[in-house]
Amino acid sequence: MTSAPGAPRKPLLPLDDALAQLLAAVSPLTATEQVSTFDADGRVLAADVVSELQVPAFDNSAMDGYAVRAEDLMFGSNELRVTQRIAAGAVGEHLQAGTAARIFTGAPVPPGADAVVMQEDCTRIHDERQGQPETIRVNTTPLPGQHIRHAGEDVQRGDCVLPAGTRLGPAELGLAASIGMAQLKVVRKPRVALFSTGDELVMPGTVAPQDMPPGAIYNSNRFFLLNLLRRMGCEVADLGIVPDNREATIAALQRAAADNDVILTSGGVSVGEEDHIKPAVQSQGTLDLWQIAIKPGKPFAHGRIGAAHFIGLPGNPVSSFVTFLVLVRPFLLRLQGVQESAMKSIAVRADFDWPKADKRREFLRVRHNANGGLDLFSNQSSGVLTSAVWGDGLVDVAPGEPILYGQAVRFIPFQGLLA
Repeated sequence: MTSAPGAPRKPLLPLDDALAQLLAAVSPLTATEQVSTFDADGRVLAADVVSELQVPAFDNSAMDGYAVRAEDLMFGSNELRVTQRIAAGAVGEHLQAGTAARIFTGAPVPPGADAVVMQEDCTRIHDERQGQPETIRVNTTPLPGQHIRHAGEDVQRGDCVLPAGTRLGPAELGLAASIGMAQLKVVRKPRVALFSTGDELVMPGTVAPQDMPPGAIYNSNRFFLLNLLRRMGCEVADLGIVPDNREATIAALQRAAADNDVILTSGGVSVGEEDHIKPAVQSQGTLDLWQIAIKPGKPFAHGRIGAAHFIGLPGNPVSSFVTFLVLVRPFLLRLQGVQESAMKSIAVRADFDWPKADKRREFLRVRHNANGGLDLFSNQSSGVLTSAVWGDGLVDVAPGEPILYGQAVRFIPFQGLLA
């Protein structure tokens, strides 16, 4: 926003305050659908998943070996007759005193047995007298319960194994399948319209590098924003590049607002003469244009056009990338009903110095080195997209706090943000 001549400059909005305001404006989607558990990766549960059975359903062997009665080996001979063989999917008979059952991983432990001995701890005795049963020598003294997975130790009947609002990943889908869930009730996908603004933007493939007009650049933001949105489980309407004029911008906004939950743009959210997003959005709805105290990514906009949220990102690629991760990602998670959307950081040693602390909260592109510390990309400019490819995460630097070599810093892995 501009200030009147001579008026004090409006202070930059702290990132946490901006995020709180953004999330407060979100009402989670209420429409749901049933999808195959096979196809639910990345979706958000709309209802609790409650188990109708216990897992495991029965006591079963955690090893290939022999099911035994522990007391037989504590007080008697260490040689036992093998009277039965139990494979996974089979059911054994009651185990009599002084006997063992050959058992395999996952097979039900027979009644009467209370321990499993690994086959590596047993010696098979081959009795050559015809008609005599197999005998084993147990070379260890088992404890009751040894190598047995007990019924219900993972899931009890009636347990809520996955609460509503859970974003589903491979482990969650496996857990759902383990209690028999072939389909899951999920929140419908958010519909997001995406476009870029700028007469300087050119799509790769339309003009060869050697033929690029003076001042033109390829549109990189469109590619990473589109795929970040898809990774967030969104249905994306790609509206392409919008020219730098108010009429075209208004037309694109009207089209986007007609049947989408969110309109996401990059570029044009500053206050220059060619930045048409602000007046165009204000002519169609409401707009809060924020100057956020972060680096990279100071200009950021949020508003409404009809029922659709509008979010405007800065045009510089790293600024757009970082503001998507720290602001748009939690917004989209909350829109889908995920309550816990905060970035998670871990303490890692900085193998670099950052003495020129900024007044804004900074997000530095770094990556792990072979010594367990973090290296800093040499150029932290908001236009250097190679830093996001080279790095494997961000260091979250508090305003005005320099970093000294060897200091523990807050590291945010890309792996968690880009999943």
